[in-house]
Amino acid sequence: MLNLYYIGHSAFYLKTEKTGILIDPFISGNPKSVFDLQTNKITNIFLTHAHADHLGDAIPISKATRAEITAIFELANYCMSKGALSKGINLGGKIEYPWGSARFLPAFHSSSTPEGIYAGMPASILFEINGLKIYHAGDTCLNAEMKTIGEVYSPDIALLPIGSTFTMDIEEATKAAKWLNAKQVIPMHYSTFDLIKADTDKFKNAIESQGQKCTILAPGESINL
Repeated sequence: MLNLYYIGHSAFYLKTEKTGILIDPFISGNPKSVFDLQTNKITNIFLTHAHADHLGDAIPISKATRAEITAIFELANYCMSKGALSKGINLGGKIEYPWGSARFLPAFHSSSTPEGIYAGMPASILFEINGLKIYHAGDTCLNAEMKTIGEVYSPDIALLPIGSTFTMDIEEATKAAKWLNAKQVIPMHYSTFDLIKADTDKFKNAIESQGQKCTILAPGESINL
């Protein structure tokens, strides 16, 4: 069994019987987050880029639990310099784990640490767990790489930002979902702050009108996959 739990913003927790994977764990500073770090096992942490609303609590969580952070090389080195356990990767790289694999793929955005230090390229991440392919788009605009990802990797589930201002908006994310050809789409990176408010009903209707399933998760909600 694989459980996908929405922490809020772009943060997710993927849980199997033996594994607890955090993605972009923006928790303590997130006004919408719902997650108890004390009661959930953390075995791995993945970061799409270094902005504070994605780097989040990754470093203190890694230091407390010794869970390894996997991130683009420059960001992994930054996390290591702060005392975290980290592993560097770059776009196109794939790492195998006992639970499956993670492949880092393109995203079109920017990436710098809270101190303004360059942190390498932003990324999206394709997870394969229990035979399911879960694509976390990170922060990104609509881009033609998504056509390639859909053609080559065929994700089952796509986690897509819809909040505009800093990422795709609803219309662009709908197009991205079509290019990715994902069976199920889950929106993220919306309505955490006023600048990224989005109408999830509008997004759901747009996705379903093109024959794909859309699941809206409120922070604290989860689905079994």
